[in-house]
Amino acid sequence: MNWTTILTFLQTQAAAVGLQILGALVLYVIGRWLISFLVRAVARILTRQQIEPTVGRFVGNTLSVALNITLVVAILGYFGVQTTTFAALIAAMGLAIGSAWAGLLSNFAAGAFLLVLRPFKVGDFITAGSVTGTVHEIGLFVTSFNTPDNVLTFVGNNKIFSDNIQNFTANPYRRVELTAQISGAADPKLAIARLKERIATIPNVCKTPPPEATILTFTPFGPVLAVRPYTHNENYWQVYFDTNLAISEVLGDSAFPGPTYPLAVHQKAAAASQT
Repeated sequence: MNWTTILTFLQTQAAAVGLQILGALVLYVIGRWLISFLVRAVARILTRQQIEPTVGRFVGNTLSVALNITLVVAILGYFGVQTTTFAALIAAMGLAIGSAWAGLLSNFAAGAFLLVLRPFKVGDFITAGSVTGTVHEIGLFVTSFNTPDNVLTFVGNNKIFSDNIQNFTANPYRRVELTAQISGAADPKLAIARLKERIATIPNVCKTPPPEATILTFTPFGPVLAVRPYTHNENYWQVYFDTNLAISEVLGDSAFPGPTYPLAVHQKAAAASQT
């Protein structure tokens, strides 16, 4: 056995494999840089074309995934792996994963439909998938929300698409729903007139349509008034709390006695005198 020949062969193969690994690393680094550059360039083009951020993020994520898969296939081909065999393997794996991850694929399909039908966009305040909040991002599989208590929440796209969607931002204004209990001895017409006058002075309340105040229903204690100012969605909670304060100020006036709550008093008969 010629150990010199064997050693020379091993050194030659080690050098070749080392150069091949080094080349693969260079290819990976350059490929990743080109992918990042291309994704950023596409994002800039979409921004210049005034494409909605929702569509821009979705396109960027899809392009990044596709290019990274292409890069992996190219590196395997560089190592001599037959890409046709690899493509068949990917197809088989895709079928197996598709069967196992049917829910994930349904989320992907729902995300595509959300982008096409556009029931909402990034920045809208909505209720969907049992979550209420401001849409932060519509991704490939999930949509993220910032809830009013500042919690980032992720919901599967399929759950959103298959459920009711309420978009509070789509219309130019939104109605605030409040009620006020008054006494049966109070004058409801006077209370309604003063409430309308006071609520109209609250900042960010719409002039058109004007604030509404009317009798909603009756209870044993007196009429219940419906108080309904209109405002833009961004000012909803400010108008909500300010209207509550206005109701307290108006109905706290001496002209409007508070509702009385009758109490039933039961008195036991005096005990029989002691014998």
